[in-house]
Amino acid sequence: MQSSLTGRLAFWLGAAAAGVAQALSTAWPAGGQPLWWLQILSLALFAHGLRGAMPARRAAGYAWLFATSWLAATFWWLFISMHTYGGLAAPLAVLAVLGLAAFLGSYYALAAWAFVRLRPAGAWAPALLFAACWTLAELARGSLWTGFPWGAGGYAHVEGPLSVLPRWLGVYGTGAVAAALAYALGGLRPVHLRQPRPWALALGAAALLGGLFWQRGCALRACLADAPAAQPRVLSVALLQGNIPQDEKFEPGSGVPLALEWYAAALRSSTAQLVVAPETAIPLLPQQLPFDYMPKLQAHFSQGPQAALIGIPLGNPIEGYANSVIGLVPGQEPVYRYDKHHLVPFGEFIPPMFRWFTEMMNIPLGDFNRGGLAQPSMAWAGQRLAPNICYEDLFGEELGLRFRDPTTAPTIFVNVSNIGWFGDSVAIDQHLAISRMRALEFERPMLRATNTGATVIIDHHGNVTQALAPHVRGVLSGDVEGREGLTPFARWVRWAGQLPLWLLAALALAGAFWRQRTCPRGK
Repeated sequence: MQSSLTGRLAFWLGAAAAGVAQALSTAWPAGGQPLWWLQILSLALFAHGLRGAMPARRAAGYAWLFATSWLAATFWWLFISMHTYGGLAAPLAVLAVLGLAAFLGSYYALAAWAFVRLRPAGAWAPALLFAACWTLAELARGSLWTGFPWGAGGYAHVEGPLSVLPRWLGVYGTGAVAAALAYALGGLRPVHLRQPRPWALALGAAALLGGLFWQRGCALRACLADAPAAQPRVLSVALLQGNIPQDEKFEPGSGVPLALEWYAAALRSSTAQLVVAPETAIPLLPQQLPFDYMPKLQAHFSQGPQAALIGIPLGNPIEGYANSVIGLVPGQEPVYRYDKHHLVPFGEFIPPMFRWFTEMMNIPLGDFNRGGLAQPSMAWAGQRLAPNICYEDLFGEELGLRFRDPTTAPTIFVNVSNIGWFGDSVAIDQHLAISRMRALEFERPMLRATNTGATVIIDHHGNVTQALAPHVRGVLSGDVEGREGLTPFARWVRWAGQLPLWLLAALALAGAFWRQRTCPRGK
């Protein structure tokens, strides 16, 4: 009895520990680097637990504990925004984080239930079904209820052998390959217990990893005919990081005058061709600014070799408000404008029936209008600059809509963010991995100008070429080279979104169901 109880406890604790390891794989706290091998290893431990004979309901509970632990350990920093800056009582903030993680974890519970119910016999078929179920859960988390795919497993693979796959498959397709490899690894057994098929599967997985290592080492993507080509012009940039304390950022007696003074001075003193100020760098509506503030900035950028992208809220009580970026370009009227489309629930819009929750917090600028999808890029210095604001770069399928017309497709992505809401936490490094993944998918450089970090220049291979230390006030100066052409991922996602992955994963489930009905196990 005692050994049985100990075994059960170890089983459930193992699920929770594997979930925490999965969270750490996207951005290891010491250094913030993604660990691709830890993502596969932790998922393999989870998959190993599903290999035993267990009822589907128990498998669902096992997966729910794994996913809830993983997600809570991934976005625990939401507690900081709700409690430290929003004023929500600490117990309620903890419950809110755990409640969100538990709700999103239900997708993985359902996926595990389906996997155990439909699991076929054989070596490769279960691995493919596991990958399909995992992918459906990831896709559901990334799209339902506006989507919250932060920390998806594929983001750990901006480094390592699987980093060659995003240009073909995107983050979810890369995660699917990792899931199949993890299932294969989870089937390894000691030599005296081994069976031919699990070892054949593991050897096949090792061969695939070896081939991907070789592909990366040979820089194969640069040899492909459809690889995006460099733009002839290199753009000099200055990325501003104000490091305005979040608890002062919207205070009229402290943070607001500091932001207005520092950003105005930095914008006017820069000599780069493009100057970028982060999300809500100017924390007031234009009509609330000193009467000569915007005219002076516009006059500075109206002539000469410089342009600027500046984060600022726009709107009025009648038309509503938007979280926006304006572009000041010499000789261009009216001013370029980009309005954020994918808003953050509770932070930028209030979901139906949840106003009571937001009224418990003291967070400004909480209810914005949505901008349109596929808004035009800002043309400047031979480049097409495509802004996105904060966590909009989580949604590659939405950024992909800007590539429908290759002649107007972005040559450079520009992300402006304020991660100051989440303090000095791993959220900064996690968001950096997200931006790097978008660079890999589309093979476009990504400029990131943020309030507290990570302010960086990312090249079209997802490498950080220059970076400013987080939580300092400063300017990152460097050069960026835009790219033309379309990756395979851009070619299919611009028209179909993530639908091909939905269909492939659903077909795998349908095939397993058909096989089970026509050829039951044991016959």
